[in-house]
Amino acid sequence: MLPSDLKAEQFRGYPEQARKLILEHLDGLKRLPLSFLPSLLREVIVYDWKFPAERKQIDKELANISSLSAQKLTDWFRGFAQIRLSPKLENLNWVSAPGDFVEQLAAHLWTTHQVDAFRAAALAYADRLQAIAPPERPPISRLGIAVIGQGVMDNTYPLFRKLRPHGVYFTRVQPDNGLKLLMEQVSGRAKKHSEPYGHWYIDGAKALDHDPALTCVSYQSLEAVRVNLLAKMEAEIQSRGMGPEALRTILAQIRPEDLSMSADGDPVLNRFQLSLLTEGSGTQLFSTTFVQWAAREALRRAQPLTLLVRFAPRQRQKPMNELISGISQRVEVDVLGSLIDADMGSYYNWLNQQRLPGPEQSSFLVWFEDHNEALLIAPSLPRGTQSASSITMRQLLERIG
Repeated sequence: MLPSDLKAEQFRGYPEQARKLILEHLDGLKRLPLSFLPSLLREVIVYDWKFPAERKQIDKELANISSLSAQKLTDWFRGFAQIRLSPKLENLNWVSAPGDFVEQLAAHLWTTHQVDAFRAAALAYADRLQAIAPPERPPISRLGIAVIGQGVMDNTYPLFRKLRPHGVYFTRVQPDNGLKLLMEQVSGRAKKHSEPYGHWYIDGAKALDHDPALTCVSYQSLEAVRVNLLAKMEAEIQSRGMGPEALRTILAQIRPEDLSMSADGDPVLNRFQLSLLTEGSGTQLFSTTFVQWAAREALRRAQPLTLLVRFAPRQRQKPMNELISGISQRVEVDVLGSLIDADMGSYYNWLNQQRLPGPEQSSFLVWFEDHNEALLIAPSLPRGTQSASSITMRQLLERIG
């Protein structure tokens, strides 16, 4: 089947908001090349569980497609139209399962040596789309905070080396009430600049008491979900002929209810947390990996105005089969290794924050929990400097502006 053959009834299985959106733009979608359309449908089919920032992007993209004249549409999608597809791909049920089509398309592009042509078409399309629908600047400057080193008593590892060239390294921070003050800072921003999924708190252990205005994700709160998922993964791995690609496909098809996630919870947040565990590598086993991936995905997808991330000690490395099966019931934590993980993770958090609109006005703070080391990057502060003056956490936060 080709896009020109699409009919409204074929989208009955889509969630309510996704189906409504599709039907509003169905005439425009019928004009698209088959090599492109399933990739778009893969995003639209989960529209109901996307964050507001993601929905805005999809809305703009579909509105643009519908508005293109025949000549402009040909120009925009010429590269995709030149991709040669097999009859097998054309006969797939790409409307109901666009993700399956995209996976098989990737393999087809490799075997037919069309990967470069497809990539060029995708990049050209993305550039054009961004030119006519540029990202919106945030209503306030963004703030990212990373708290690292929980449980570490003594440390000789030099922290913040990647971040020091970009901000001020403070060596005499008074740690009293540090976490409390940080929570007050992010909660105050969430109350003053209320926005759905605009202010986040991610914890690698048990979440601290926090304002309900914050979107919270924690490693410990998902313990039962992780156990259920690991049991499913182990059962599939033991299956005959199971390979990594097949396992990935199975994980992509898991629904929140399959892992006994609360039906009373926020469906958007439930789907987000599920994706962290089914799409991330190691997020089911290591708290530092979970936190880093959660922060990356929150920044990429929700584009929050505020993000507080607190790393916690992860378990020690063991053979993967032992980790997945849970053979050893005694969990040994690696606090120093976790500090090094979190130090690099905080650098990645800053990089990912810088990729969002308004990077020149954003601020970023990383603090060695319960210790006197911190680093602050802010528009008003010099770069690549160090301060040995005594400073409280409250005074440090006031420098953010």
